[in-house]
Amino acid sequence: MTAFDDSRQLQACLPGLRRYARALAGALHADDLVQDTVERAWRRRDQWQRDGAMRPWLFSIMHNLHVDQLRRPGLALQALDDDTLLPAPERAPGQAIAIGEMDAALARLPLGQREVILLVALEQMPYEQVAATLGIPVGTVMSRLSRGREKLRALLDGRPASGQGSAPPTLKVVK
Repeated sequence: MTAFDDSRQLQACLPGLRRYARALAGALHADDLVQDTVERAWRRRDQWQRDGAMRPWLFSIMHNLHVDQLRRPGLALQALDDDTLLPAPERAPGQAIAIGEMDAALARLPLGQREVILLVALEQMPYEQVAATLGIPVGTVMSRLSRGREKLRALLDGRPASGQGSAPPTLKVVK
């Protein structure tokens, strides 16, 4: 394969990379994240396994860059896990209410759940590719997806997401 073929494959992945970057880093930092991803991929294209798809490799680079940016010294960050909620972003004027509500609800999900939901739902990646992209087991992908979808439903329905002050489930005694 030639550098020209590599370039065409990389260009074909750009729309998906832009969508994922906007969802991960917000509109303000998305272009920088895409540019950094493409630059790193191009410099390291010899590391790409030619028999594999370029798309998951690029998304993996973007994920790692984003995590590195979150870990930079000097930033006041709290430790994030699957139960950490992020603040909802401000809505842009003129944005449709449904899209704004979905965007705000997605932003309130923990990063791990949000990444999995975006890769599965928005980018339509199979679980195996999501696992390879994020460097986690397929079972973790499935559990984050399940918990993330449930929290997203709760947030969109205006009820507390599980683990956020909601009442414990009632159990029925079966004899």
